[in-house]
Amino acid sequence: MTAATETDRALVDRVAKGDRAAVRLLFMRHHARVYRFVARQTGSEMMADDIANEVFLELWRQAPGFEGRSEVSTWLLGIARFKALSMLRKKKEDWIDDDDAAQVPDSADTPEVATMKEDKGAALRRFVDALPEEHRSVIDLAYYHGQSVTEIGEVLNIPVATVKTRMFYARKKLGEALKAAGYDRGWP
Repeated sequence: MTAATETDRALVDRVAKGDRAAVRLLFMRHHARVYRFVARQTGSEMMADDIANEVFLELWRQAPGFEGRSEVSTWLLGIARFKALSMLRKKKEDWIDDDDAAQVPDSADTPEVATMKEDKGAALRRFVDALPEEHRSVIDLAYYHGQSVTEIGEVLNIPVATVKTRMFYARKKLGEALKAAGYDRGWP
C-alpha cells in the first residue's frame, strides 16, 4: 500500500467524521480524473461538470460506509459511472465534438505525421464510440484512465475474467475496424 493510498483512505475516514477540509483535499486530488471519465462516458462537458460535483457530495454522504475494499479513486469512479448512467437515462444534452476532444498537437512531429496521427486518432475514437457500451467502458477505463483489470472490475462491478473477455473482444473489434478503414498497425 502506498503513502498516497493510505492518505486517501485516511482522508475518507476524516470525511466520515465530518471533516470538510478532507473533502476539499480529495476533490483537489481526484476531480480532474472523475471529470474526464464522466466526460468520455456522457460526451457532455456540462453533464460531466455536474456529475463530478455530485460525486463529491456523494463522497460526503457515503464516507461512513466506505469499507476500503478498493482504492478511493476506484470507488469514486464507480460512483461517477453510476451517476453518469443515471443522468443519461434522464436527459439528453448537446454532445461535444469528438474531433475537438481528440486533437492533441505534437510539436515534435512534422505536419504530415501530426495529420496522420490526428486522422487515425479520430478514427480510433469513432471506432471506440461505436463499440457496445460494455466494451467501450472497459477500453475507456483501461486506455484513457489507466485503470488495471482489477480496478475496472470493481468500477463496473463485474468479475476480472469478464473484464479480460470484454477487453479481448473490444481490441479485436477495434483492430478489425482499423484494418477495414485502411489503417496500418502502429502509430501513426
